[in-house]
Amino acid sequence: MVNAAGKFGPYNQAVPAQVGGVWDTRVLAGRGTTGAELVRSRIALRIRLRSVAPGDRLPDAGVLAEELGISEITVRRALEAMCQDGLLDRRRGRSGGTFVAADWDAVVAVLHDADETASLESFHLLLECGLVSHGAGEVPDGRLDGLRTLVEELDLAEDPARLLELETRFHLDLAEALGGAGIREFAADLLGRQCLLGPAPAPSVVRARNRCHADLLDELTRGAMDPAVHAVKAHRHAGLN
Repeated sequence: MVNAAGKFGPYNQAVPAQVGGVWDTRVLAGRGTTGAELVRSRIALRIRLRSVAPGDRLPDAGVLAEELGISEITVRRALEAMCQDGLLDRRRGRSGGTFVAADWDAVVAVLHDADETASLESFHLLLECGLVSHGAGEVPDGRLDGLRTLVEELDLAEDPARLLELETRFHLDLAEALGGAGIREFAADLLGRQCLLGPAPAPSVVRARNRCHADLLDELTRGAMDPAVHAVKAHRHAGLN
């Protein structure tokens, strides 16, 4: 049976609210317009986070449906559409199932949409600025430790795929640290769609952004809201000038 709220909460509500001092996505707008979009974005995010790779078998439709809180038939239709787009492969037989296409990156490149990507990035920027404004001066000791570890790992990473993975994890963990687990899932929807619709940033850009990550954590620790918000805004343009 599919959990009506889902592991990630419903994604078709109207306005944001706060519950117990954190944002509650049960009333947050902007999650995937349809269940099919949610399936696509979450698979793309799994690939960015390297929990699955091109050629790997995906979990069964029932498992994905339970995780996402949507019907299994919706998941099956979404997977079929992704197969038709060339993003996934369907294999029959005892060792069959649904697999990430070996040429995932090449197919995704065809789907890039600059206007939609810019819109998603602007919305993500707005989300993080709001979270930082809300959380500055109220972050408990130790809550940012995991984020500092990610910044340190990013400084040392050499593999481009690892850099992208760590940066994505930073933004997911930042959303959770400042807004709670529900906001992490909301950010996951945005990031997954960006993985599908926009090109991955170059390693030099990720490294430049990581300096903004470090600045942000320093300002949050000091409780300095305006400089912290500035660090979030600087992140968007880092390495692009």
